[in-house]
Amino acid sequence: MKHRRIPKRRAVLGGAGALALAATATLTMTSAQAATAPTADRLTPAAATALAAQFKTGTAGSFYDAKAHKLVVNVVDETAAKAVRAKGAEARLVKYTLAQLDTARQTLKAKATIPGTAWSVDPRSNKVLVTADRTVRGAELNQLTKVVGALGDKAELRQSKGEFKTLIAGGDAIWGSTARCSLGFNVVKDGQPYFLTAGHCGNAVQSWSDQQGGSEIATTDQSTFPGNDYSIAKYTANTAHPSEVDLYNGSTQQITQAGDATVGEHVTRSGSTSQVHDGTVKALNATVNYQEGTVNGLIQTDVCAEPGDSGGALFDGGTALGLTSGGSGDCSSGGETFFQPVPAALAAYGAQIG
Repeated sequence: MKHRRIPKRRAVLGGAGALALAATATLTMTSAQAATAPTADRLTPAAATALAAQFKTGTAGSFYDAKAHKLVVNVVDETAAKAVRAKGAEARLVKYTLAQLDTARQTLKAKATIPGTAWSVDPRSNKVLVTADRTVRGAELNQLTKVVGALGDKAELRQSKGEFKTLIAGGDAIWGSTARCSLGFNVVKDGQPYFLTAGHCGNAVQSWSDQQGGSEIATTDQSTFPGNDYSIAKYTANTAHPSEVDLYNGSTQQITQAGDATVGEHVTRSGSTSQVHDGTVKALNATVNYQEGTVNGLIQTDVCAEPGDSGGALFDGGTALGLTSGGSGDCSSGGETFFQPVPAALAAYGAQIG
């Protein structure tokens, strides 16, 4: 997000991105033809998100197939498959229901909440994918391996060469006296201008500046971390607050709405350290056990991020999707990054994009 309120420099937004809201989504329909069985329509990402919202119950998860332009919905019986096809999605028979996979998640929560671990339901494999970072070793790794093994083919354990950590650091962008982060999205609350950033950033900083040691431009109003990872800061200076994200090429992306992400969606992240990078949504409702505590309900992606990108914007076109929370890796070696969904932050604070 570019802030015209700063005359000599650009304050940066980094954060998570989302599909367009269901209310504005449109379907691109294939021509009607006689056929022996219904076929899935070719869908835009926005239309896929809108369609996915119709399958909150009775299915086993879904994902967007970007190459085929279709929504794939997991089901466990042919009755559900027929209902899915009737609504224009592709049905895929799988072994486990979401309830069964959620039971596996609850087992992990009870027996393996170990700092440096993360897990999420992967609709493509119909499993709970569990990741251990490089700090998980010895007795803790043995414990995790035992718990995952007892879940059978409902879960799969992977190990990361990186370390799951919140991405706060010293540098530029939005500054506190002891840390810096990236501004996520400008919002409006009770008719007044605010901005969203990560909760671990709001916990660390009360007074924000646009430069190291500079004058105050905003103060943290509320902050939540761990559990969730969002905070909201109120502008205290007379500054412009356009609803834009900085693309670091001399242009900006206007943000007009917030929405939910979909597995398989192509998304973009902007942050003050590593600037603009893109990738794909890999899972939703992910759990990450940081050293500081557990955060639930995150968007898991293969987009890279680095220290200082915390709080930055994840988006898909003009739709705000998320705020950069943390992850492993960097923008040289890759890795995975987790994002706090923006709709949850807006709902918690009674704010709107603007």
